[in-house]
Amino acid sequence: MGRILAIDYGLKRCGVAISDPLKIIANAYNVYSPNEIIQELEKIIKEKEIDAIVVGYPINMKGEKTSTTLLVDKFIDELKKKFPNIAIKKLDERLTSKMAQQTLILAGTKKSDRQKKSNTDLISATILLQNYLDMKR
Repeated sequence: MGRILAIDYGLKRCGVAISDPLKIIANAYNVYSPNEIIQELEKIIKEKEIDAIVVGYPINMKGEKTSTTLLVDKFIDELKKKFPNIAIKKLDERLTSKMAQQTLILAGTKKSDRQKKSNTDLISATILLQNYLDMKR
């Protein structure tokens, strides 16, 4: 049974989370630059037996596409070409960054660690994946 991987794609960083084998719990995995994400995904997909990828889809509060949406669409096209046997799914990522910040605060994370954008991206990917897993149940 394969796992599901989620990506919070950004211009500077891409947070990655991976489910447990039973596809119940999302786990933070790592943060990569957009330049290295595809290469790293090749390794992760083989090592962790990934059978689906969920990509956070940026739309504004009115449900409209943003300037970042076009970049994510391009990234999704690249994923589909590179990994044709893996299901690629889009999931609305509205408010995941705010939820990630709140999670870091509630976890008692030091302010200096909360200000590291990579921590927010990692938690955002985890929240995104957990939302997807919860919807699938």
